[in-house]
Order: sequence, then C-alpha cells, then structure tokens
Amino acid sequence: MRDQLEKFVKENRSQWDDRMPHEDNWARISQILFGKEKVFLLNSVTFWRIAAFVLLGLSTFLFFHKQSSTAVSKQQMVQQQDFSDIESFYSAQILEKVALISNEDLFVDDSFTQDLQKLEAMYTVLAEEMKKYPSLRVKDALVLNMLVRIDLLNQQIQKLEESKRNKKVSSSI
Repeated sequence: MRDQLEKFVKENRSQWDDRMPHEDNWARISQILFGKEKVFLLNSVTFWRIAAFVLLGLSTFLFFHKQSSTAVSKQQMVQQQDFSDIESFYSAQILEKVALISNEDLFVDDSFTQDLQKLEAMYTVLAEEMKKYPSLRVKDALVLNMLVRIDLLNQQIQKLEESKRNKKVSSSI
C-alpha cells in the first residue's frame, strides 16, 4: 500500500508543485500550532468556579431560609396554642354572662345589643385574619375584643341588677 502511495505521488507531483496554499490557511495553521487555542465555555475553569460559587450561595440561602421559616412556623404554632387557651377561657366567661343576661326577664337596651353584635362581627374578622396571618398584633386585638365584650356584658349585668333593686325598693314602698 505504501508503494502505491509513493507511485501516485511521483506520477502527479508536477501538478502540485506549482500551486501554493492560500495565506489564510497558513495563518490558521500557525495560530493552532503556536498561538492560543479557543477555549470553549464549558471547558473553562473560570466557568466551573463561578458555577460552584453560585450553587454554594443558593444552597446556603435555601438552607437558612428553610431554618428561619421552620422557626417562624413553630413560633406561630405556639402563638396559636396560647391564643386557643386564652380564647376558650374568655369565651366561657362571655357565654356565662350572656346566659345570665338572657335569663333575666328585664328589657335589654338596643344600643347594648348593637354594640355586642359589632364586637362579635369584628371578632369574626380578626379570627379569620389570625388563621391566615397569625401575629402578635392580631392576637392582642382578639384578646382586647373579648375583654371589651366582657366589660360591656358586665355593665349590662350591673344595669339589670340596679333595675331589680329599684323595682324591689319601689314595690316595698
């Protein structure tokens, strides 16, 4: 096979001797042999360093974000439990006082009824807010609402007791 190649080159050498390759070809060949080669982006060490740095930063952010959200959710659960205890205590007092007032046969003031209904409506809105976005401010607002309702009920009970005393005094005279 080597003999055939040599024979072919010798027979056709005259056709190749007078031709010169284009100068751009030699420039490209010399650049490949002696100059810098083009570096592909995926083969670049700098690219992989940057990618590793970005991955490390993203992993760190996600780790700490998850830790903080877990801590926040635990804190919200504790707040929910604390509020449930407080709510059950004050709700029992409110129900007791409402039952006491409803057992009385005396006339109950319309402004009292309206005020109590407004407070109950506000409580419902705040309770929904507490379910969606539990926070200390909403919890405090709910507790304050219950305390105001208890105070309003206590005032009405005092008025009813005073009117009972006045009836007893007027009936004894």
